[in-house]
Amino acid sequence: MSQELIHVYLMPGMAASPQIFEYIKLPNEQFQIHYLEWMLPIENETLKAYALRMNQHIHHDQIVLLGVSFGGILVQEMSRHIKVKKLIIVSSVKSSSELPKRFLLLKWTRAYKLLPTKWISNIKLFSKYAFGENVKRRLDLYKRYLSFNQPEYLKWAIEQLVCWNQQEVIPKIVHIHGDHDHVFPIKHISDCMTIKGGTHVMIINKFRWFNTHLPTIILEG
Repeated sequence: MSQELIHVYLMPGMAASPQIFEYIKLPNEQFQIHYLEWMLPIENETLKAYALRMNQHIHHDQIVLLGVSFGGILVQEMSRHIKVKKLIIVSSVKSSSELPKRFLLLKWTRAYKLLPTKWISNIKLFSKYAFGENVKRRLDLYKRYLSFNQPEYLKWAIEQLVCWNQQEVIPKIVHIHGDHDHVFPIKHISDCMTIKGGTHVMIINKFRWFNTHLPTIILEG
């Protein structure tokens, strides 16, 4: 009797395309990977409503749901309305208390409303924040990985991230985090699997670690 496949849905980070998962490979006899993509938000759409719309792209039961960065926040909201076998976040946060202080300052001053999203949507400038100054072939990375950069989406996403107000951590969530993450510094993160040398984009440059360990993480428990 053939083994039933485990369906693994992958959600990229803010402005990112599913291309960030291009090197993630899981054994074909056990897992089938599905890629989720960002949609343009509806005017005044809440994160909860957006998550419910995204769940319309889930076509299996007892799935594994993995999200990176802001995508990790989204999959937590999605998991409230569907049954998941495993919920995994990478380079993300489990509650608003894990957000760095600069994010909280943006929230309380509402300064996020003043951020120049048209400027941010310039892919070269925006990706400098995500990838840093010294990444080789940076121009190619811009175009390849950060392609969903419409100003209306970025304005919405930044507000949802800064104003996220989750107090209680979802039980049994698996959190994988790098000790060199400069977007969500490890000093604010608790109860995670720490990847030595991992940065905010380690889903790309630490793909070998994920390919080795994800099957066990998914199957255990």
